[in-house]
Amino acid sequence: MKTIGLLGGMSWESTLLYYKTINEETKNKLGKLHSAKIAMISVDFDVIETLQHKGDWDKTATLLANDAMNIEKAGADFLVICTNTMHKVANKIQSKINIPILHIADATAQALVKDNIKKVGLLGTAFTMKQDFYKKRLIDNFNLEVQVPSEEEINIIHKIIYEELCLGITKESSKNEYKKVIQNLVNNGCEAIILGCTEIGLLVKDEDSTVPLYDTALIHAKKAVELANS
Repeated sequence: MKTIGLLGGMSWESTLLYYKTINEETKNKLGKLHSAKIAMISVDFDVIETLQHKGDWDKTATLLANDAMNIEKAGADFLVICTNTMHKVANKIQSKINIPILHIADATAQALVKDNIKKVGLLGTAFTMKQDFYKKRLIDNFNLEVQVPSEEEINIIHKIIYEELCLGITKESSKNEYKKVIQNLVNNGCEAIILGCTEIGLLVKDEDSTVPLYDTALIHAKKAVELANS
């Protein structure tokens, strides 16, 4: 079994899901008392979040790359960055380590392609929805058509992520807002929805959508187990 490197804490609410899913999948795959071999560093998200909203991505890259190097030193065979947004600096992190990064967008896109999805809606932080680092990878590498919500909807989704979900708060009113956004994407022809922030799955579930939801945290975690046992 390979050792999975987890770079988490962004936020710890979703990192908890990663840890639980990875160990459950390992137990289901190997049986008995098996659990995953993990080397993990969980960061102080307040520091990262402040830098995100200042636009200081170089500083976030430096901080996370240092943590990634320590994860590698701890014996990890590959790295899982437990957040969608910080894959914006994945290439800079990769340049500082010798182990591969299991990219969350690749894992998600592979699941979509396998299910013959062509047009997909993308939810996430404003950074993920508006910038190209995530969308472009899906479009260029996997030939997917990616649609994002309106500017007003992006602001609503972003606010709920940072002010509620990252704090472990789930509100019915916020779920209803997300359901409206999802339905608008479906009405515009989306065959599935990417929950492109690892906290969104805490709020909306499959029963909240008329099309399949692809929870990136779950997909990423399960892919890590597959890679660890390959």
